[in-house]
Amino acid sequence: MSAASDKSTPSTGPVTGASYAAAGVDIEAGDRAVELMKEWVKKTQRPEVLGGLGGFAGLFDASALKRYERPLLASATDGVGTKVDIARRMGVYDTIGHDLVAMVMDDIVVCGAEPLFMTDYICVGKVHPERVAALVKGIAEGCVLAGCALVGGETAEHPGLLGPDDFDVAGAGTGVVEADRLLGADRIRTGDAVIAMSASGLHSNGYSLVRHVLLDRAGLSLDARIEEFGRTLGEELLEPTKIYSLDCLALTRTTEVHAFSHVTGGGLAANLARVIPDGLHAVVDRSTWTPAPVFELVGRTGDVERLELEKTLNMGVGMIAVVPQESVDVALATLADRGVEAWVAGEITGRGEHPTGAALVGDYAG
Repeated sequence: MSAASDKSTPSTGPVTGASYAAAGVDIEAGDRAVELMKEWVKKTQRPEVLGGLGGFAGLFDASALKRYERPLLASATDGVGTKVDIARRMGVYDTIGHDLVAMVMDDIVVCGAEPLFMTDYICVGKVHPERVAALVKGIAEGCVLAGCALVGGETAEHPGLLGPDDFDVAGAGTGVVEADRLLGADRIRTGDAVIAMSASGLHSNGYSLVRHVLLDRAGLSLDARIEEFGRTLGEELLEPTKIYSLDCLALTRTTEVHAFSHVTGGGLAANLARVIPDGLHAVVDRSTWTPAPVFELVGRTGDVERLELEKTLNMGVGMIAVVPQESVDVALATLADRGVEAWVAGEITGRGEHPTGAALVGDYAG
């Protein structure tokens, strides 16, 4: 945060003029928040990062890219949507940053790019230093999991526009990939296997539907213990998004990968279709997995049709890898070694009678 100061004519009377503090902006609280977050940002540093927190811009030594023949920079930006409302209601601020990093860096890794660095933007109605520091702590922990540095950010206080407990977060990231190792639709071939990687939960999409169904219509309490979850509703809804960046990069190092697809807004079929070339089709068999209970709860409680759920939620699959059949065993073994539950969920075929690039078929197991 920053503030401008104006020179004014001294007055002999009482001070009655407006001030930044009177307008609701607390610069001292912002400064304390920066001090509290420094230790967490430091944990994300890579050798290429120059300088420390507090500068006007984050610095990254681009000479590190000289080892590439033709480096392509990949960038992405995102937020976490209305999941922030669950964090606000529960007073839990140190996990939502994981979601932010996942939304940004798992988009970047889809093309095969290594995550390099990230910046964040935190907007609050009132700066509570410990809350802001907790938000940054979560972002920093997410950056460690993604293998990237947190090189800077901005905390903005918006009194009058946001309530004192309201906040939102967004971020932008950059990665790099060698041009001849760029992944995508042009690599996909008929017969390729579609490998699904399990989601940790709802991730960070579809919360407007989830909140509407479970909280507004059904009136469920975030403190309510849900038997099939083995924990409270709030704890389930705040489960951090799985960060797949390093897992995906491990696949590219151990075996041949043709494409990745990050399953976010729009659901599995729509996101997978984004990397399917014209003339080919991806068929994903629902019977290869059982969605977690939270998806069934949303569908049953809101009487939401299956296709509507699948267009809104990830249904238990957070990332897809498309690999040649001869890479399947190594790919599954690599993911298992890294603790990622994964399975062959489908294959690439000719488009045939299907009008779109990907479709879910069959019924879910269980």
